Amino acid sequence: MPEGKSRPARKSSRTRKAAPPLARVNRPRRIAAPTPLLAVDIGNSETVVGRFLGSELDGFWRLTSGRSTQDELRLALEMLVHTSAVGWGSILCSVVPSLTRPWSEALRAVTGKRPLEVSAATACIPVHVTDPDSVGADRLANAYAARKLYGAPAIVVDLGTATTLDCVSKGGAYVGGAIAPGVVTASEELFRRAAKLARVDLRRPERALGRTTEECLRVGVLWGNAGLVDSLVRRVRAELGGHPKVIATGGLAPILAPECETVDLVDEGLTLKGLRLLWEELS
Repeated sequence: MPEGKSRPARKSSRTRKAAPPLARVNRPRRIAAPTPLLAVDIGNSETVVGRFLGSELDGFWRLTSGRSTQDELRLALEMLVHTSAVGWGSILCSVVPSLTRPWSEALRAVTGKRPLEVSAATACIPVHVTDPDSVGADRLANAYAARKLYGAPAIVVDLGTATTLDCVSKGGAYVGGAIAPGVVTASEELFRRAAKLARVDLRRPERALGRTTEECLRVGVLWGNAGLVDSLVRRVRAELGGHPKVIATGGLAPILAPECETVDLVDEGLTLKGLRLLWEELS
């Protein structure tokens, strides 16, 4: 080979293959577990405690409302949840001022954090009545739940110590309602004042024309209150306008609502669901 010339590079007989691209591994994203929540609805006769795991109402319990210390309520909560609730969320609504503080302190002792308390200022719904502060917090929770879960307009019939109607306008505002004596409240007063009338269990009468005192009482108490609900709903619905969904809730809803002609559906946990929705909005 002449001087000054380089030897040409030898071609390899083997063709080098390009390395395959690295496969992209899609690792599943870790989704944080929802914070469990304790929701407490303090009423005149009963206090309802609900436990939520995410949006699911995992369980609820009805306790007799009465004078209890913070320690007694804390022990009751610990027995209900069956596990440590430290770090859980909590929210309450109350129509019994004397019970609000003991429940609030019990929830703080169990969860480690002070609970949210529902009022007209925190209800996340416009309140178009003369005195917003006078509206029971449970009624506001009902209205908020009805609007979020079932749309507006809506009428909530809460069958508890009192029979209340809570109305949500087409625009989504709380616009008032009606209050009547509850089924048990009225019947207990009847039994107290009439010495010869004995208490009867609430079950559907076989006929409207009672043949015994017990049958007459069942007709009057059950169907009489169903008629009261229907009459109030029809009058309120006419003033509210539109085609409102009528939702029954409260401890007596499963018994009385099927006897009503105006009730569209029963949601016994509506107030607790409203508290959960408010907690998500406010926390």
